[in-house]
Amino acid sequence: MVTYVGFLRAINLGVKRKFPKDAIVAATQAAGFTNAATHINTGNVRFDTAMRSRARIEAALERAYEASQGFEVPTIVFTQAELCDIAAEADRLGDGHAGRHYVSLLKDPPAPAQARAIEERSTPEERVHVAGRAVHLLLGENYHEATLSNAAVEKVLGVATNRNVTVIRALRQKWC
Repeated sequence: MVTYVGFLRAINLGVKRKFPKDAIVAATQAAGFTNAATHINTGNVRFDTAMRSRARIEAALERAYEASQGFEVPTIVFTQAELCDIAAEADRLGDGHAGRHYVSLLKDPPAPAQARAIEERSTPEERVHVAGRAVHLLLGENYHEATLSNAAVEKVLGVATNRNVTVIRALRQKWC
């Protein structure tokens, strides 16, 4: 069995996209995954499976989540080791950064030209760094005024979900 962490995109936004923690665990287990657990109500789920194909795991979870909630839930899956690496990269990049740090987690790996294109949007006030399927956004204090955002990442790199670095570090502490 391998431990994976799934990041659910666009849940708990508004009235119609609610997906409570207990329902996430139940739907994950109904899909055949074991040892399911969530972390707060931010759409993160840890589980074990003998499956090895990330695409098959994501597809199985997405089917189960839609069946459970009645709406599509794009799901982005990383191994436990990949999560630990993302958190370590966040520590390295964020050392001395006084502003906000977010991580956009990509469904698919970007092509080198795509990664360069988004990284070239960096400015002295906002930096972007692509590390595999994780895009680190080092921003100023006000996220809502930033030109770099998960929406900007998705326009260049495809489906992604965003977490602040505090959540990434908490998941590492809890699940690595």
